[in-house]
Amino acid sequence: MLRIIFIGLTLLLSGQLGAQELFQDQQNKIIPSVIEEPVLQALSHYPELKETSIHFVFTNKLEKSIMAARPTIGSLFKKRRNRTYKVLINPAFKLDYGKESIHQIPDSVLVGWLGHELGHIMDYEHKNTWEIIGMGISYSLSRNYIRKAERVADAHAVNRGMGAYLLTKKGFILDHSELPQAYRDKIEALYLSPEDIGKLVADLESENTDEQTELMDDGKAS
Repeated sequence: MLRIIFIGLTLLLSGQLGAQELFQDQQNKIIPSVIEEPVLQALSHYPELKETSIHFVFTNKLEKSIMAARPTIGSLFKKRRNRTYKVLINPAFKLDYGKESIHQIPDSVLVGWLGHELGHIMDYEHKNTWEIIGMGISYSLSRNYIRKAERVADAHAVNRGMGAYLLTKKGFILDHSELPQAYRDKIEALYLSPEDIGKLVADLESENTDEQTELMDDGKAS
């Protein structure tokens, strides 16, 4: 059992490195200055994370992804309100014929990517330590679990008004002919499709309209 727990922690928390050119704000966030603007834009959609400690870190250890959000091992066994998370960021895309710096990516695409990772942190915030360890294990063993977890993160972002950013990010990936086909296939298979995102946005707008109608009706009744 202890070995399984250790494996889960290793899979979930591997690849964490120190940040570069750090910017420290007043809300427990550490942000590389070069991506400060898109990070703050993404964070503005998550007021629930205002007091949450999150470090945005450049690392070359992400071989199969561009970003990954994880709790730090030192805070995982603390109370939920005292956890610290890291959003690991690959500084370059691997292309078929070289690399593309993440600094060349439009801010709107970065905001979509960051919004997705913050969705993962929202998911972690609703789980206890053992549930998070179980996530690390399941993520390594089940493609269906990966698909579910990635779609939950997307749904968190859509519910916070980031649907357009997700669509921009998705279009950037699927239309980027020099990105490896295997990576584009993975994104298409595991994440919400543009149609799914559009439906979630429409459902959310419909709910907001219904709530506004109810408020207006209540006002008339009073």
